[in-house]
Amino acid sequence: MNSSSASHPYDYGDAEYWDARYWEQGGSSFDWYQRFSALRPIINKLIPSSSKILMVGCGNARISEDMVKDGYVDLMNIDISSIVIELMRKKCMHIPQLKYMQMDVRDMGFFNDETFDSVIDKGTLDSLMCGFDAPFSAFQMIEEVNRVLKPGGIYMLITYGDPSVRIPHLNQPGCCWKITLYIIPLS
Repeated sequence: MNSSSASHPYDYGDAEYWDARYWEQGGSSFDWYQRFSALRPIINKLIPSSSKILMVGCGNARISEDMVKDGYVDLMNIDISSIVIELMRKKCMHIPQLKYMQMDVRDMGFFNDETFDSVIDKGTLDSLMCGFDAPFSAFQMIEEVNRVLKPGGIYMLITYGDPSVRIPHLNQPGCCWKITLYIIPLS
């Protein structure tokens, strides 16, 4: 690592970083971590297809499109990057089950309390954990996810983070979640 990159690390919680990344990628899709095919058994087991679902940090992944093909009917996709949201709105404008909105997961004030049956996070908490002020960013995100989930709702966190590092963030004050750990082989 050279001294320039050491003094200017990427802030994975910053919209400018993600805007630049998605601008460079253009319209190509990229699925972080796992594709829907690997997650399908768990998603179908835990989340009914009629659920109102919030996909946080959607990026340009295909998971929401694949979920619609599998029968899911109401997916709100948010991302901090206005670039990727505009790309995805154009790409998926023919799929009425998908909605896209530019929003920071740490401040989802647009949504009322207890709006969603399920929140799916495929790498967003991990990104915030690699950014500036990671513990506070994680706290804000989890607090907001907890607020927008209906009582008994499902927060599905797909992470490469070690459970001993991620679970303390989930067990913050005000969050009374039952945590079940699933290990999925890398695809």
